[in-house]
Amino acid sequence: MAPKSVKKLLADTLEDLTDQNLEKFRHQLVDRQEEPRVRRARVEGKNFLDLTDVLVSTFTEKGAVPVAAGILREIDCHQEAKRLVEEYAKQSSNSGSTDETHFVDKHKLQLINRVSNIEPILDELLEKKVIQEEAYAKIRALSTSQEKMRELFITSLRASDTCKNIFHEILKKNEAYLVDDLQGK
Repeated sequence: MAPKSVKKLLADTLEDLTDQNLEKFRHQLVDRQEEPRVRRARVEGKNFLDLTDVLVSTFTEKGAVPVAAGILREIDCHQEAKRLVEEYAKQSSNSGSTDETHFVDKHKLQLINRVSNIEPILDELLEKKVIQEEAYAKIRALSTSQEKMRELFITSLRASDTCKNIFHEILKKNEAYLVDDLQGK
């Protein structure tokens, strides 16, 4: 069986939503505070196929799944989010990709040693449900940024590429110069 494309995974997920949840999804997509933003006119009254096209054209194929999964969790469609992330991870691992090591994995050592502004990063990870309250409290209690980053890698960032993608986006906001430097390597 041929692997599903990202667009097919997203379309299948959105098609399975009730009308009410699809409307909530549209609303949350427009209300996102992170860039890039989606204008209301692009999604208002649109069906699941149109929403899929908007997601992929706005966030790229690689970025659309984490955004969609995050919105699904925000509207309490946790099963749908979990299924989407699992199917995407399965597709990614079966795609026989060459050395496409995730940015977060590729630069793990440098991130542990060089991230200094960890508190706002932890706050956003908690808000986006990448880490839970217990892990958040445990990490915050550690004394150095390096210890906090190590613990973050050991616990929460092992879960999935979706978590790593969210972490990467947060890093771009809070440690922009570091991310630019590492991407230049």
